Amino acid sequence: MRILLVGGTSALAQVLRPILAQFSEVITAGRKDCDFELDLTWPSEKISLPKNTDIVINTAAHFGGDSFDAICASEMINAMGALKLCNASAKVRAKHFIHVSSINTLLDNTSEYFGAYALSKKHADDLVQFYCEKVNLPYVILRPSQIYGDQDEFKKHQFFLYDCINKALRNEDVIIYGNRNPLRNYFHIEDLCKLISAVVTEGIEGIYSCTNPKDSSILEIANVAIRVAGASSCVIFNGEKNDISDNVFAYDDTLYKMTGIYPEIDIEEGITRLVLSKMSGL
Repeated sequence: MRILLVGGTSALAQVLRPILAQFSEVITAGRKDCDFELDLTWPSEKISLPKNTDIVINTAAHFGGDSFDAICASEMINAMGALKLCNASAKVRAKHFIHVSSINTLLDNTSEYFGAYALSKKHADDLVQFYCEKVNLPYVILRPSQIYGDQDEFKKHQFFLYDCINKALRNEDVIIYGNRNPLRNYFHIEDLCKLISAVVTEGIEGIYSCTNPKDSSILEIANVAIRVAGASSCVIFNGEKNDISDNVFAYDDTLYKMTGIYPEIDIEEGITRLVLSKMSGL
């Protein structure tokens, strides 16, 4: 089995590759530092994949922004890039297209977390589904919640989680804006990679949410970080700031039942691993 892992330098791909390499040949593709050069902003006619590619996994993503240029870039890479990749996959007669999307595609424009990233990922999902069905390319779309792991690369997208840990390690107080205790849903990268591996080996098709069975409050997250770090920090609610909204979604275990792979790393274990990893590097 030959797998092309697109977005080969992404934090997800870095963890996923060695797992897939246990049972397949894995080729990474991306703009730099990969086995195969591929830029999703290229014209579609320039995007060609290695021959005998059996499975294409798309982990490439642009995380959006508020500026015009950021909105354009997120649409170009997330939506149009995914479509180009589907077309290139069909041309080499790939047997399976795996698109790693985001649970944020389920947001509507009334959510404070809705933005160019969620919108472009939603467009990507629609395009992948439409085109793959049009050309009879088997596909699966995975929508994980907030991904985190032991690697610092996840920090820029999960700032609050990693900031709590860093403040606890510095024995600093953690400030929560507003007076309420909002909920989050974090999905550990190792659980996601095991799930993707099962999707590959079992040839699963369809569209699935991938969330942790348990939502976590940000107060819980902060307290776990403080306790594991052995800090004397406090958690302080700043009522002068606006309240923070929840960012959670309905739990759906359909894919877990199909694969027999369930999330195993809860937020306490995940934070404990992160704290201990950082402490050992101090």
